[in-house]
Amino acid sequence: MKFETFDLATVSADDRMAKKLRLFNPNGKGPRGGHVLGQELGTEVTILAYGNDSPGDGPVMHVHPYDEVFVILEGRARFYVGDQVIDAEAGDVVLGPHGLPHRFENLGPGRLQTLDVHHFKRWCQVNV
Repeated sequence: MKFETFDLATVSADDRMAKKLRLFNPNGKGPRGGHVLGQELGTEVTILAYGNDSPGDGPVMHVHPYDEVFVILEGRARFYVGDQVIDAEAGDVVLGPHGLPHRFENLGPGRLQTLDVHHFKRWCQVNV
């Protein structure tokens, strides 16, 4: 893994405390789902967990005023982002740029589980 270093003297801690919120119940049955709003966590990103066990199922076409990054944790998905169609599988990361309508569906077989990073402190969307 490659990362960039920075000058530690250019960064100072702010007054926020570490915080923990529950995204999903790990003991629940079926795919995990839930969300943590950035404004509740004290940050500028909102995190969603999404999952389903049914090939062909997924969120409806929608659009956000900010970027969304999808991390495929399990299974396979087909993403429709603007005019692009992108097939992705566990371990892949897909960008949904702000302003572009997008959706995805479970390609199967089996479960699809994603972690979706909304680059905003709230979850804002319009279904199209």
